[in-house]
Amino acid sequence: MRSTLSRVDGDAAPIRPAGWRGRLADYYELTKPRIIVLLLITTYAAMLMAARGIPNLALTLWTLLGGALSAASAGAINCVWDRDIDRLMNRTKLRPVARGAIGPRAALVFAAAAQSVAFAILFLLVNPLTAWLALAGNVYYVVIYTMWLKRVTPLNIVIGGAAGAVPPLVGWAAVTGHLGSPAFALFAVIFLWTPPHFWALALMTNVDYERAGIPMLPNVAGIARTKREIVIYSLVLVGVSLAFFPLHVLGPCYGGCALILGAVFLWDAWKVSGDSTKRYARVLFKYSLLYLALMCVAMVADRVI
Repeated sequence: MRSTLSRVDGDAAPIRPAGWRGRLADYYELTKPRIIVLLLITTYAAMLMAARGIPNLALTLWTLLGGALSAASAGAINCVWDRDIDRLMNRTKLRPVARGAIGPRAALVFAAAAQSVAFAILFLLVNPLTAWLALAGNVYYVVIYTMWLKRVTPLNIVIGGAAGAVPPLVGWAAVTGHLGSPAFALFAVIFLWTPPHFWALALMTNVDYERAGIPMLPNVAGIARTKREIVIYSLVLVGVSLAFFPLHVLGPCYGGCALILGAVFLWDAWKVSGDSTKRYARVLFKYSLLYLALMCVAMVADRVI
């Protein structure tokens, strides 16, 4: 599995196995597994927060399996819808549908089956609220982001980021049967984290986005404006994340961690604004992934301890 940065750099494609193993690898890539891992981390973090410890093992298994299948369905539909522009970008040209390894019809059948199984698992083995939340996240990502926003506005990432913030709601609802303020806190962090994270990536791949005709912020508003927006959204992200402590949504353990992690995030964002190369955009992109993971850990630790 190639990393995002290796695909951005245009590294040589890995040698794929022949026969059924290669076919299986293609369907695995169709699901966008890197995204699924990140979504499951935030889902499980919310479950740990809701349970104030380790949730029931069977409940965890069914929730994560259902969430993974729902996300796989959304990823597959995205690959079908975007196959024309995926072929034009180094980061996406080797996706299975874009390179013809899996046909659009087969990918859509796979997506429909995955979402159907996901909804059944969550509805019957977890609770109805989790099933509807996961389905809503799927529909939002596919219809609102992929089919509408992505190709028409540079705000695609800002508005579309809500889809990636749904998993914490699913995880919390799986344990409690309802929604609570800590889950919405994690939702808010992910929602505000998404623009600076993806704009850092867009600064590294603006040539690809220009070639594909996708109106990402660097190509529409320019590099300088994008860097300013990264700083602004980073300030909002850190400010909102810190507000959860004085608002008593989360406690001092979280507050201290959020302060330290946020300070590093702001420093990296500031370095991007003054960098004439793509070096610090890469630094911010990599750190933003670590930041989100450690913020999840901080939230869980705060609730459990």
